[in-house]
Amino acid sequence: MNEKDGLADRFETHRDHLRTVAYGMLGSLSEAEDAVQEAWLRLVRVDANGVDNLGGWLRVVVSRVCLDLLRSRASRREELVGHQVPDESPAPAPGSDPEEEALLADSVGRALLVVLDRLGPAERIAFVLHDMFVVPFDEIAPIVGRSSVATKKLASRARQKVRGTPAVADAELARQRRVIEAFLAASRAGDVDAVLAVLAPDAVRLADRAALPAGRATEIRGARAVAEEIAAFGRNSQFAEPMLVNGVVGIVVAPRGRLVLAITVTIEGEKIAGYELIADPTRLHQLGLALLGKQRRDPLERGTEELRQDS
Repeated sequence: MNEKDGLADRFETHRDHLRTVAYGMLGSLSEAEDAVQEAWLRLVRVDANGVDNLGGWLRVVVSRVCLDLLRSRASRREELVGHQVPDESPAPAPGSDPEEEALLADSVGRALLVVLDRLGPAERIAFVLHDMFVVPFDEIAPIVGRSSVATKKLASRARQKVRGTPAVADAELARQRRVIEAFLAASRAGDVDAVLAVLAPDAVRLADRAALPAGRATEIRGARAVAEEIAAFGRNSQFAEPMLVNGVVGIVVAPRGRLVLAITVTIEGEKIAGYELIADPTRLHQLGLALLGKQRRDPLERGTEELRQDS
């Protein structure tokens, strides 16, 4: 075995971890794999014998590549100020594995990926490395070009955005979530009677034109008509998750962690009085989105004490 073969073997032991880190930062399997490949190309151009901690060195390289990609995305968005924000939920790249990407999205959490996409580039890097992979701030600081103290505050601000601020009391939030989870369960099953049980008799479904295929009405009234539409066209409900939408419980549809549809819901008592489907990219971009309690995974809970200390 020559020296390069040995280095390749050492690199392969870190590939899966690097790809998971990059995916959390980018939300795209093809881009994550490109970032990992770039780390390999950089590794073969240096004297690996001088690298004391290969895993840590590779993670830094991947993180810097991801930061550059995120800054490029942000720059493109700034250029579109005053124009409609484009749909950033493309089909899987040629040669990619949709099933593998779906598994990665599930492992990170589709709702979390949606919220991470709202963070600034440096915020996302700091949050992912610290809150998801428990990397110390001293190691993150050189990547984002800040001091350790500033990096800690950066991650804290990101955590606040991810967690959001409910506009209603905890008991009301729990009630809303209970109703919406029952609605989603019935929708996923395509069970008209179960959907009817959650809808108010005069329920209304509204939608912007971008949310509907040609020929569908932007407004439907009456529980029966709404439930029958869900049974016929609710296939995307398998990708739907409850989230905080503008401070109250709503729904997002995010295949592969890419937001394609948000649903704002009006709840009266234990029934859904109405909801609106939002798919217009500009309107989606204007929504306030954050995680609900049970979507906050262990790393986020570990950061709670730091958030209190920083505030």
